[in-house]
Amino acid sequence: MGNIDVRLVREKIENIQALPTIPKVLNKLLGVIENPKVSLNEISSFISGDPALTTKVLRMVNSPVYGFPGRISSVNQAVILLGLTVVKGLLLGVSVFDLMQKTMIGLWEHSIGTAIFSRIIAVKKGHKEPDEVSVNGLLHDIGKVFLVLQFPEEYEKALAETEKDFVVIFDAERNHFNTSHASVGSWMAKKWRFPANLIDVIEYHHKPHLTKNTPVESSIVHMADILVRTRGYGFPGDSLVMNVQPEAWELLNLTEKDLVEIFREAEDSLQMTEDLTL
Repeated sequence: MGNIDVRLVREKIENIQALPTIPKVLNKLLGVIENPKVSLNEISSFISGDPALTTKVLRMVNSPVYGFPGRISSVNQAVILLGLTVVKGLLLGVSVFDLMQKTMIGLWEHSIGTAIFSRIIAVKKGHKEPDEVSVNGLLHDIGKVFLVLQFPEEYEKALAETEKDFVVIFDAERNHFNTSHASVGSWMAKKWRFPANLIDVIEYHHKPHLTKNTPVESSIVHMADILVRTRGYGFPGDSLVMNVQPEAWELLNLTEKDLVEIFREAEDSLQMTEDLTL
């Protein structure tokens, strides 16, 4: 099918900031994030200047999505502990939260769930930056938000196709847009000068065997995405559970015991994050 030219898709997606539906705070935030010389202090001041954003950031930081639940009381402390990369990703996550809630019911929950599973797997595999991997999980589906915002009717058709033909949303998107949320998300992450690893994971979370730079991180988010679907937490655009890419399965080398432990730990965390889905 592929009835929209991919260049048109890219052009419209990259002009997303011109949309009246984009919240003012997100537009301001993108100006801060896009500045390659932005300092931790500037980011702290930006967050602290917006009470609603401060509340969302502190709730997220004190949730099981990150490694220190219930212990962070100030934005400054959060920014210093998490570092620039994680804070930028976290800010984008909480800023598109409202958009996610409006554009696809259940997408925010799916994103939070993927962030939680990603962090748990990263810790289990001894990854040195589990909070960064968690941000990768939180933002892996951000491309869906932009596709829905710029092409609402066409995206409805893609969602309908997942139910009618039992295909995953990734394939339905390719049928309708000649591209997918993975590519769309990576275009925007590049535009906003996100770290190379994050751009890469967003692009390859469905096909981690194709990445040269982030095989471990992409495989973790790929696996987390599938485990959240298996658990039935949130809604990523279809109700199917995909197969794990054999290379990702081999690379992560998780035993049956590991999987049982991951699910058990994730269950506790998911219960604790109920208030993040309000």
